[in-house]
Amino acid sequence: MSSKYKGKSAADRPDITRAALDPEPSTIHSKMDLVSKTLFAPFSNKKKDSSRIFADLAPVIMTPRMMNAAATVSSRSRGSLGGSASGGSRLDFATLGRAPMRLTLGNRRITSRDLQIAEATDELLDAEIPEAEGVASDVSLLRGFNATVPSSEKNRTRRKQMRNVETPRIGLKKLGMSARGLMMEDEEERSAASEEDVVVVSRPDERRKRKGRRRGRESLSAAKALGKDELRRQTQEILLDKENLHVRRSLINSEIAEINNKIQALDSIRDKLEQDLLKLHEDELELDDELGGVQERIEFEQAAFRQSDNANTAAAPHVAPSRRRKGPVFLPSEHDELPPGVAFMTLESHLTPITALDFSEPYGTLVSASQEDSQPLLWDLMTGDPIGRLRGHRGAVKCIQVEDNLCLTGAEDGTVRLWDLRLVDEDEWERDGLTDVAEEDEGTAYDGELVEKPNGIRSSEPSEAGTVDRTGPCIRTFEGHSKAVTALYFEDECLVTGASDKTLRQWDLTTGQCVMTMDILWAISHPQPTIPGNGLPNHLLFPGAAASAGHFAVPTPPYADGSWEMYQDFVGGVQFWGYGLVSGSGDGAVRMWDMRTGQAHRTLMGHTSPVTCLQFDEMHIASGSLDKSIRIWDVRTGGTFETLEYDHAVTALQFDTRKVIAATGENGVKIYNRTSMQHSSLLTNGHTQPVERLRYMDRYLVSGGRDATVKIWTL
Repeated sequence: MSSKYKGKSAADRPDITRAALDPEPSTIHSKMDLVSKTLFAPFSNKKKDSSRIFADLAPVIMTPRMMNAAATVSSRSRGSLGGSASGGSRLDFATLGRAPMRLTLGNRRITSRDLQIAEATDELLDAEIPEAEGVASDVSLLRGFNATVPSSEKNRTRRKQMRNVETPRIGLKKLGMSARGLMMEDEEERSAASEEDVVVVSRPDERRKRKGRRRGRESLSAAKALGKDELRRQTQEILLDKENLHVRRSLINSEIAEINNKIQALDSIRDKLEQDLLKLHEDELELDDELGGVQERIEFEQAAFRQSDNANTAAAPHVAPSRRRKGPVFLPSEHDELPPGVAFMTLESHLTPITALDFSEPYGTLVSASQEDSQPLLWDLMTGDPIGRLRGHRGAVKCIQVEDNLCLTGAEDGTVRLWDLRLVDEDEWERDGLTDVAEEDEGTAYDGELVEKPNGIRSSEPSEAGTVDRTGPCIRTFEGHSKAVTALYFEDECLVTGASDKTLRQWDLTTGQCVMTMDILWAISHPQPTIPGNGLPNHLLFPGAAASAGHFAVPTPPYADGSWEMYQDFVGGVQFWGYGLVSGSGDGAVRMWDMRTGQAHRTLMGHTSPVTCLQFDEMHIASGSLDKSIRIWDVRTGGTFETLEYDHAVTALQFDTRKVIAATGENGVKIYNRTSMQHSSLLTNGHTQPVERLRYMDRYLVSGGRDATVKIWTL
């Protein structure tokens, strides 16, 4: 081959071109040689055209989506790419945009596939450019690319170079290093200035010429003339740079917004996971309660079996079972179909606000009482119908406790009555209804005169204390308090009552005798050492406490509907556990008593108004007050474990390990989740006036309000 064609392409070689185009070559080379030389000849392409094409496509190729697509496709095997090409599939934009990298990477021989991609300029120009998403959605793709590439800073660099003043070197580097206390590396650099730090010093003859004349200091910028065209160009460049900064700021703000959205999404996921974790914790607590209930059920059935054996030899007295339920609650299967937090049953037979209520078990028997009504109503919770009345008291009933078929009631007449609910005559209710209520009240008017019995137990009628009446549902009467009985609690054979005469009494249910009397006034006058930090002495907590020795009456804070009344119940609640008794009284104090000695050994002070309700277990005491708060006390330390604040007075509460349910002077029942520390209210199909009393067992709640109705809820 001649040397003049060396380095030229096949198209520039006349002999190869003619041989390739002539169907009958006349040269000595065979057709096979010509074809091979044509195919394997070096490929020439104009660099200018390729650079122009890819320079126009650079903003699209440099997007994150295109870079990820290119990295994904380039990671595939060469065989898979060849196979897809042989299948005749149409070239996509990601494959076309990847052509420059494929042509420059590796040392393999260039194939026809690469040539097809390199020469497909029309398809590259006609390909659809994807729209930007997320970041920079409000900035065009090309504009964002031009604002972020390093070449966008070249205009600023050029302007700085144009503004530099050509002056002799003044040694700024050396001056800066000496000002910072830095030394040069060797003595030669300290003695002789470097090429960058040379200071031009004029010759002696020139200094002598300028010595005689002195002129003003000229500005360095005044010696540099740029011209109007250059200044106009710099103005346009500065405006363009400002626009680039705005684009960059928009991109950064978009990225920040996207990051904030991701953080919010992660926070929502975290909150949901935390709620799931709390739900698991609540399920665990529920299983613990169920396990404890099953164990109690085993003990109860064993005790009942032993009692049934002893009943064959001797008649067993009426002994009340434990206040705490025996075993898990067995709810009907239809209960699960009811939506939670909805009152699905309303009991309407009372005419005045509800003052007390309690029930035996879900869908069991309910006893409720109202103001100015001395005969509590007995309800069948399975049907929602009234069964009968408990006739015997001569004053409004203030407190009720129901266990299985036994019921204890305390009233304003100072007596406590024990009832056997199985002896209530349903036929009498159906026959008489409400007609005999007024008649009985007229026939047995209560004159308030009390008779002192020889055994020290005061009674309102001249009969033996603790007498047993087998003719009706009232099987025993406990007489001893001189004023209204406002709180009671019984368990097994022990009963404790609290009354407005400012005393607590302990009774034996089997004999009906008063075992012990605890005087709250004596405890107030002989205070025990208080826990530091719990507050002021109890007789200084609020003005009404100073009148505890006389007639006690405190106005209640206004309810949600604006109504109010005089609160006269000096003992708001009592409960005992073993030998430990807890009482809440009108002086705002929660006292812990030893039932073996009758002495108050600890006083918990913190409420600033009378205590209206309380509950006591092994670890905590929960007390509600007219000061619009619920305090949960730690029995071991005597300090406040938790405080719940409300907008109105607290009149009733009940709590367990998972929740606190309270009546707080509003139409809705308040629920506090002790696990998640969230508050909620039961309002659906609820009361039309503030709730006064409540009682719940597992997922079954009964509430009574000032609207004279009783509501049954699902929890």
